[in-house]
Amino acid sequence: MGTREKFATQVDSDLLADLRALAKEEGRQLQAVVEEAIEQLLEQRRQGKPRAHVMAAHQASHARFAPLYKKLAE
Repeated sequence: MGTREKFATQVDSDLLADLRALAKEEGRQLQAVVEEAIEQLLEQRRQGKPRAHVMAAHQASHARFAPLYKKLAE
């Protein structure tokens, strides 16, 4: 992880209460639970989208070897 940076936001009071209760139940700091939740959200969103350089390599490969891929599929 990089350096820590403070930021402020607003969240539903019931959601925040649940988050605080979870942190207390697990014996963790609220910031650790929030950071974990953010990391999981970002990872989940990234999994659905391939990286640009991977897609570029796939497209280049397909353009170059399309006839071979077609034969292999048959």
